[in-house]
Amino acid sequence: MTGHPVKLGGIHHAAYRCRDAAETVDWYRRVLGMDYTTAFAEDHVPSTGEYDPYMHVFLDAGNGNVIAFFELPNQPEMGRDPNTPAWVQHMAFRVPDLDALLAAKTHIEGEGVDVLGPTHHGIFKSIYFFDPNGHRIELAADIGTDEQYAELKRVAQPMLDEWSQTKKAPRHADWLHAASNE
Repeated sequence: MTGHPVKLGGIHHAAYRCRDAAETVDWYRRVLGMDYTTAFAEDHVPSTGEYDPYMHVFLDAGNGNVIAFFELPNQPEMGRDPNTPAWVQHMAFRVPDLDALLAAKTHIEGEGVDVLGPTHHGIFKSIYFFDPNGHRIELAADIGTDEQYAELKRVAQPMLDEWSQTKKAPRHADWLHAASNE
């Protein structure tokens, strides 16, 4: 939106909780090839001042994208939102193409990780797996055309409007489902 008072420059980092910072860093380096770039450890939370020791680690996911994790040893054991299916909350990372997606699947399975997919989503294909903290990870390779992405942008608002009224899947992009049957 031009003229909007908030000027975003992208995502600085997305942060999640982990059970063990060292194990998490090792896994993301070994399985996904991420660079471990930064760590902060504090006994007091800078924003609130409360005592809650933590280790905050940062990994480079490429192209200026950073994923971060907090290990919180004084907090109750981490869990999941019991009212949200495991497939909903996930981190999705882009890979360059379908060949890279298939090579990643082979490598990740070779690391002993169960991988689901590839799953066809019309304009991209994905694989899914879980990190050692129980976070679902998706790797996605875009396969759509400029025309398909333009059409999805065109129907985005009508789809949202219809969903808001009916809470049923609008059929504005049925062509995506037809493509997945190929």
